[in-house]
Amino acid sequence: MHPDDDSMKLVGNHELHDDRDSRRHEERGQRFLAMGDTSRAIESFERSVGINPALVSSWNALERLHRTNGDTSKADIAARHLATLGRLPPALLRAGSLFCDGEMAAAQQILQEFARDQGSDAEALRLLGRIAQHDSQLEQAATLFEQVLAVAPHYRAARADFVRTLIELQRYIEARQQLDRLLELEPGHRDYLFLSASIHAGLGQHERAIEGYQHVLARTSGWPQLYLLLGNSLKAVGRRQEAIDAYRAAAASQPGLGDAYWSLANLKTYRFPEDEIGQMRSLEAAPATQGVDRYHLCFALGKALEDRAEYEESWRYYERGNALKAARTSHNPHSFEDEVERLIQTYTASTLATRTGCENSEHTPIFIVGLPRSGSTLVEQILASHSKVEGTQELPVVGKIAREHADLQRSGIRYLEEARSFAPLGKPFFIDKMPNNFRHIGFIHRMLPTAKIIDVRRDPLACCLSNFKQLYARGHDFTYSIDALARYYKCYLRLMDHWDAVLPNRVLHVNYEHVVEDLETHVLRLLRFCELDPEGACLRFYATERAVSTASSEQVRQPVYRTGLSHWRHFEPWLGGLKAALALASAY
Repeated sequence: MHPDDDSMKLVGNHELHDDRDSRRHEERGQRFLAMGDTSRAIESFERSVGINPALVSSWNALERLHRTNGDTSKADIAARHLATLGRLPPALLRAGSLFCDGEMAAAQQILQEFARDQGSDAEALRLLGRIAQHDSQLEQAATLFEQVLAVAPHYRAARADFVRTLIELQRYIEARQQLDRLLELEPGHRDYLFLSASIHAGLGQHERAIEGYQHVLARTSGWPQLYLLLGNSLKAVGRRQEAIDAYRAAAASQPGLGDAYWSLANLKTYRFPEDEIGQMRSLEAAPATQGVDRYHLCFALGKALEDRAEYEESWRYYERGNALKAARTSHNPHSFEDEVERLIQTYTASTLATRTGCENSEHTPIFIVGLPRSGSTLVEQILASHSKVEGTQELPVVGKIAREHADLQRSGIRYLEEARSFAPLGKPFFIDKMPNNFRHIGFIHRMLPTAKIIDVRRDPLACCLSNFKQLYARGHDFTYSIDALARYYKCYLRLMDHWDAVLPNRVLHVNYEHVVEDLETHVLRLLRFCELDPEGACLRFYATERAVSTASSEQVRQPVYRTGLSHWRHFEPWLGGLKAALALASAY
């Protein structure tokens, strides 16, 4: 089958949730039909096919009911769906139905057997791609969607799936290229405009993202994800009250949406009123609340109660939220420990003695690395306040290039080209604040010999606790377990010690607490290391207007306060396990 548009679309683009049970709605429709309540029967059948477009019985019921009611337009729509489903092989129909009902393994097995027998079928490949996407196997999903488009280049739904996957992979330039082909065909398509705004946000172009999200909002309503993403972009550019309004609109459009409450908490400066805390408690305790919403609510309640100095109950919610989130991740501490060992064996002093990378005199990258929640956003904001430094964001570039094992000079040139996609690079220096780049310091040194590398550290207990209290939008799965956190932290220190041994004086280590205690001294130290002249704006970093996409975006718009340095001690009664797991690890 080679669909040339969306005529063969077996599954929609809805998100799968635990409470989406198409059969339950279909059975309810049958009961209403038996009772003679056609209105509620139609509503139930429509919900059923909205979840699972492959349910022939529900489409049959809808066609019959709409024709009986004289609604020929809707009856014809149902008939077209039935005709489409009738052209599909039974195996694909069964797999599509299983997919929509969340039975991924069973659907995958049917599809793999079908592909072995039938070869490259566009619908089968698309479904396999959707399954890989759902299971967070994003590279595999992207490959499958490319295969779909190779046999069915005009399959718009598959191309849109490809765009969504590329956005999740943070391959925004490729996503833009694919989306432009869809927009040429349907320039006013709501979903495509939404994806366009999401690409702008991913590239750090938040004002354009806000304009795009608002344009879509003017044409639709009741789309909670849209409100959340709008709020995130408003937060990034410092439009705090508008961000709050957007997050509250998300909660209003989908009651029980945990992410809306966590987004409010993640502003860090927002304080929940009593009624919102009560509402969150009720939602978190409700048996019907889904797992994803529940752990978002737990993290939000942890923050809300921490702000009220109710630390014991706050800790209980943080613990519960982390346990619920950890159960949904597949983090394996051994894999990172093995990776660190491989890096140490690969990047020796002799290996690093030869530098064959890109010596670029026009733009000098400043890499800020370390663990999340270490204070790196503060250092970024200080440097980005300098007239010769372009503040960008966490660029998802180095790790991707490192995995491709390309020629070092070509890798350096490519890195600079891809960085330019995120910022105009109109200044001599620019910042890449991807924390995980500490893994790639040896590669960075060889690829970009003139780059500046700054490692930001924080008291181990403070840093690990801050990560344990943080719910991340993606990645950082090591943060949801005390043991995994401590093991990751110790591996980080071991690897940084190795870089210092084989690349002496190549990395500047910055102590977050020292920066807060003596801002001027350490700002000058940072500027000297980067070969930048002193500028007063770096001391007044909080006045610098720029987009900041990290969890600390609101905090770095305020002067530094020493009172926050010991805040972790409020939770000290419950940190015995973390202390033991860290086992004398020292950040300094």
